Amino acid sequence: MSDTKSNPAPEREHRDEREIRDEQDRENARELGAAGSQLSTAPREEAAATLPAMGVIGWARWFWRQLTSMRVALILLFLLSLGAIPGSLIPQNSVDETKVQTFKDAHTTVTPIYEKLQFFDVYSSVWFSAIYILLFVSLIGCIVPRTGQFIDQLRSRPPGAPKRLTRLPAYTTWRTEAEPEQVREAALAMMRRRRYRAHTAGDAVAAEKGYLREAGNLIFHIALIVMLVAFAFGQLFKFEGAKLIVEGDGFSNTLPQYDDFKSGSLFDTDELAPFSFKLDKFIGTYERNGPQIGTPRTYEAHVTYSKGAYGKPRKTVIKVNEPLVVDGTKVYLNAHGYAPVVSVKDGSGKEVYRNAVPLLPIDNNVTSTGAIKVMDGYRDKNGKKTQLGFQAFFVPTFAGDGKGTMFSQFPAADMPVLALNGYQGSLGVDSGLPQNVYQLDRSKMTEFKDSKGKQLKQRLAVGDTMKLPDGAGSITFEGVEEWASFQISEQPASGWALTGAVAAIAGLAGSLFIQRRRVWVRAVRGADGVTVVEMAGLGRSESAKLPEELADLAVTLFAVAPTAPGPDTDPGSDPGSASDSDSVEESSVEPAEGAEK
Repeated sequence: MSDTKSNPAPEREHRDEREIRDEQDRENARELGAAGSQLSTAPREEAAATLPAMGVIGWARWFWRQLTSMRVALILLFLLSLGAIPGSLIPQNSVDETKVQTFKDAHTTVTPIYEKLQFFDVYSSVWFSAIYILLFVSLIGCIVPRTGQFIDQLRSRPPGAPKRLTRLPAYTTWRTEAEPEQVREAALAMMRRRRYRAHTAGDAVAAEKGYLREAGNLIFHIALIVMLVAFAFGQLFKFEGAKLIVEGDGFSNTLPQYDDFKSGSLFDTDELAPFSFKLDKFIGTYERNGPQIGTPRTYEAHVTYSKGAYGKPRKTVIKVNEPLVVDGTKVYLNAHGYAPVVSVKDGSGKEVYRNAVPLLPIDNNVTSTGAIKVMDGYRDKNGKKTQLGFQAFFVPTFAGDGKGTMFSQFPAADMPVLALNGYQGSLGVDSGLPQNVYQLDRSKMTEFKDSKGKQLKQRLAVGDTMKLPDGAGSITFEGVEEWASFQISEQPASGWALTGAVAAIAGLAGSLFIQRRRVWVRAVRGADGVTVVEMAGLGRSESAKLPEELADLAVTLFAVAPTAPGPDTDPGSDPGSASDSDSVEESSVEPAEGAEK
């Protein structure tokens, strides 16, 4: 097997090319001097040493430089966005604990892993908080020096013209009979009319435009900090709760009134805004024909509310995305359903229970399930106190006997039917443990049987009664009422977050679309006594607009300082004309005769 050796010639050629380019860059920097410096107002980052200085102070300085660099800020921002993904895809305890528990029951394998990674509490997890705080510190450390540099540059004047304007990417020159001072005065006035910062520096006019580009960058970064602070403040002092209200019932904004309540760690429940409201009626209409059959058309809660203990009652309508707002607290309409009204009698015919029982919808046509619990007042045929429980299945629009499914055919209550099966015994509500009001604990209850020894169950239309066996009494389906579910929340600093978001977009647009550039106009008297005018432009990045803008400026100045007649020059030639050999170009040619001092 023969040995093979790589040819080092291509590597030497690439290395030579890089060295040549580096040398050219250094030469250009020397030629342009201050004229080409700090076109970007980004903070000057120190070159990182191979090793930080020994000692605690040296390591602290090195860590601070890394943390406040733009590179690390972008990495942290990316990590924050990446960390929010599991918070969007996985149910969160802060939003819905029931969904979290359902997820855990359905995914027993990954649940222990998710719990260790705090995926069910992403936004309050240690790792998300660490990224959040580091990003906050990084942005502040980035903005402070950058703001100082920007203020210094705003207070300074545009740098003077470099020695050789032909080095610049956009350049034009011509000879004129106008005096150099006249040309410079006309150029200065023209630049200021075009909203350039301009002044006369020696034999040239120096002008600059687009210096507010960095203001857009600073606004963007400050807006990010405002958004982060607003988000943190909102999480600490926010609260949100839920309340289900049947038509005719009301709610007072006190902690015991909530069905579910969550708040930030610094929120004080004594600060709940004092108000109350009553659900007068819920109105819901639905599309009855076409491909969108069943789609809600009217979905609104008519309420009467009052501020404080002695506030004047006022009527209003709460719609989807149109909440009731009281002293910064918003009441949103969340959901809607039905509450069948049932009455229960014991064996002696005494009515021991009458109530509208809210049931939870399980599909878009408001097919609903739940439990009816008779906890007090009922006695069996022997006069012994006991409790009754009924599993309920409700359909607002029944398809009819012999037509298959029991599921609702339409969300409106066109033909309500209630299906029940009953139990007696202990409901378990006296154990002191929390219990779901929509579920029936049958562990200590006995199922009612019919005359054939089978489970007692029956479908009831409005007005129908189901007789319980052995003289245990009866239950009657009296009618249907509607309920609405409301979310009551207060999110402080949400206005600041919105303002920060708008400002961030505006700042980002400014930093992207504002182009910073510098223009110089030099006018000197040549060796033959004729004034030589040179114009050149320099931008932060190569852009076709810079030569076009320079050409427009040259044409404007040409009206004051036209081309001097000569043997090879057309007196009416225009420096902005495409046919003129002195037109704006990307050039490295020698300057016109007499252009150098």
